[in-house]
Amino acid sequence: MGAKVFAQTKAIVPTAADKPNRYQQEQIDRKYGMFIHFGMNTFHDQEWTDGSKPPGSYAPTAIDVKQWVSTAKAAGMKYIILVSKHHDGFCLWDSKYTSYDVASSANKTDVVAALAKECRNQGIRLGLYYSLWDRKQNGNVKDLTADKAYNTYMLNQLSELLNITQKYTDIVELWLDGGWEKENYRWPAQEIYTLVKSKAPQCQVGINWSIGTPENVDKHMVLPKDQQNLFPIRYFPSDFRLGDPYLPATPDPKLFTSQGNTYYMPFETTVVLGERWFYNTTDKKYKTLGELEQIYRTATAQDNILILNVGPDRAGRIRETDVDLLLKLKEKLKL
Repeated sequence: MGAKVFAQTKAIVPTAADKPNRYQQEQIDRKYGMFIHFGMNTFHDQEWTDGSKPPGSYAPTAIDVKQWVSTAKAAGMKYIILVSKHHDGFCLWDSKYTSYDVASSANKTDVVAALAKECRNQGIRLGLYYSLWDRKQNGNVKDLTADKAYNTYMLNQLSELLNITQKYTDIVELWLDGGWEKENYRWPAQEIYTLVKSKAPQCQVGINWSIGTPENVDKHMVLPKDQQNLFPIRYFPSDFRLGDPYLPATPDPKLFTSQGNTYYMPFETTVVLGERWFYNTTDKKYKTLGELEQIYRTATAQDNILILNVGPDRAGRIRETDVDLLLKLKEKLKL
């Protein structure tokens, strides 16, 4: 599990602009996608586990990626974002850099590869969620001396993910989470951005809680309703804003600043159908069709984007209640 040596590459940064670039416009045009939370937490009725659950307890009886993709397509969605690694550090692919992954589990399916292949087969775009915060690999976030090794670990894993997916499809989004657990300067945002853009220029990079305030660039949290034009970008460079599960303000600011330049950044809303992101046996209270319609209308106005979350169950399938709700929503929205 030795460190991979990354070649010194010239830093890639976005071009300052007051309107969307080509790939931002493609993201805006996609408009509507599916978020898939599936992993260790699926089997423990918990939203966040801490890396101490044994890998063998991740035990899906099947993983029906064909159903996931066909459901997204039937619902009128244009892309899927898969949680490849949540805060617990468990990886849905066979990583060279950890044994806390599917290869050590009861079901060794490389979910990232399987989904990438199925997205290609059915003609839908793919994105990946990856948690910066890793409670297994980097449990003591107060230890600054651990940052260098852990940052290398993350870059190695992100490189793996890009290599896996590129065999099948070009990923269009990287959704990074958990940055609030450390000061923003401790994350290798520039190295991540350069790595991703050098391998997948079309991939839009976003880090949750993307915007700071003029008084404190690392303020947590600056809600969408409190964001204003020319507020500073908390994690630079990045391409779009996140702040789940909140909706954008009306009017929604689009221009934000870093290092004396101004950048255009759309907002992507992420909302769960029920109350839990991962499958949970206690998750019974779903949003109504009317509530979801209003969320869609608000989230996708003003050149912004919506992803609705589903949590496949322990048989690796999206529940029929979720499928039914998404299909009814498509009809209501006339997609």
